[in-house]
Amino acid sequence: MNDDFENESPEEESFADLFESYSAGMNDNKRVGDRIRGRIITIGTNSVFVDTGTKADGVVEKSELLNEDGGLSLAEGDELDLYVVAADESEIRLSKAISGIGGATMLREAWEQRIPVEGKVMAVIKGGFQVEVIKQRAFCPISQMDLTYVEDPEIYVGQTFPFIIKRFEERGRNIVISRRDILQKEMEASREAFMAQLDEEAVFEGTVVRIMPFGAFVALAPGVEGLVHISELSWSRLDTPEQAVKVGDRLQVKLLGIKDGDKPGTKKISLSVKQAMGDPWTDAPNRVRVGDKMMGKVTRCANFGAFIELFPGIEGLVHISEMSYTRRVMRPEEVVVPGDEIMVMVKEFDLDRKRISLSIKDAEGDPWADIEEKFKPGKTVQGRVEKKEGFGIFVNLAPGITGLLPKSKMAASEKAAQIEALKPGAAITVSIDGVNARERKISLGTGDAAEDQGWQEFAGGTADTMGSLGDQLKKALSQQKKGG
Repeated sequence: MNDDFENESPEEESFADLFESYSAGMNDNKRVGDRIRGRIITIGTNSVFVDTGTKADGVVEKSELLNEDGGLSLAEGDELDLYVVAADESEIRLSKAISGIGGATMLREAWEQRIPVEGKVMAVIKGGFQVEVIKQRAFCPISQMDLTYVEDPEIYVGQTFPFIIKRFEERGRNIVISRRDILQKEMEASREAFMAQLDEEAVFEGTVVRIMPFGAFVALAPGVEGLVHISELSWSRLDTPEQAVKVGDRLQVKLLGIKDGDKPGTKKISLSVKQAMGDPWTDAPNRVRVGDKMMGKVTRCANFGAFIELFPGIEGLVHISEMSYTRRVMRPEEVVVPGDEIMVMVKEFDLDRKRISLSIKDAEGDPWADIEEKFKPGKTVQGRVEKKEGFGIFVNLAPGITGLLPKSKMAASEKAAQIEALKPGAAITVSIDGVNARERKISLGTGDAAEDQGWQEFAGGTADTMGSLGDQLKKALSQQKKGG
């Protein structure tokens, strides 16, 4: 017998070593209680075979994977999260969690090996929940039911979850369980997997979970949150984050950077919403054209004008000189205030400098454009006294249209005293003596003064030679009319 072993060939020894090595590494040290993620290889009649990433395949009872309707909504290639409940050299037994009919012995094994057990929440009791676990009564403290504060405990009643046994005493009469431990472990695994695949400038979808005065926190994955500073929430100028987002909003965000947090092992993630959208000026030439009339929102006023947002991130300037045809503007706030929505016309567009010049008055239209048609010489019109100066009275004829009634014309009128007594805002009847559209000037007269001028021209005289005679004739005619 010894001779046989002495004569064993090197090839046979090598094969034996390889076989022993293979057998020893069949389950790659997968231990009971380990959580694994595996891909379904085959679905059999009673079992589902899963690739565990080791030399030994995993097997899970098909009945564990059935949905509420009793059907199997899984297919080959799908991935599952399962727990190791037994392992030997040939296979690894897997389970969603220990459940079904059992006893204290099974629960003790689950406690010792930290294998999840399936439990149904039966009722809310003082300090937590009563949970049925393998036909045994267990207690889950309210702080151990979820990762976050439980506001409404009743929503958990009737639901079935996996739990970890935290305490097993008095032969199963005192069992304390935790769902939080499982969720925490899953979250950490998800967080590590997510952080491992983070790339600079990558774009992700996240959910707004908290809003602070300086920005919004966005959850990218379980256990992974990043901050979108208020300056990165929108291309528009914001006073508060709430102007752009609210809790629960789903957002596309761009990763700006990652750095170590204040606590060991933590990370600070900086995100941007506006950069995930792209620069709005890229498409601006297709949206903004010289001569276009557009609605915009006043964002802020300066001494020299007002800034108008045409689209998020695209602002233009209305210079103070472009605010009104109808009056002289000394301060932008006389015409607009932040928050106003107004019509503007695009006067200039400089893409390279990202500057747009706008006009409010051109959008409203120039009231002097057809002035010669509206106010022809000799026409009598109604106006209002705008202001009085030593050389005459300015009379407003229409929005943006003001004419001058000279002092000399007033003095020649028989209504001079009445006109002199008028105050700003009072109604007055005047005649159009002359219009200069280029210089935006209108010369006015009184109705009777215009008639005087016509009489002088008819008599062939002048104002100096015929003034006295004209006055006398006019007076006589007036008396005759009264006598008649």
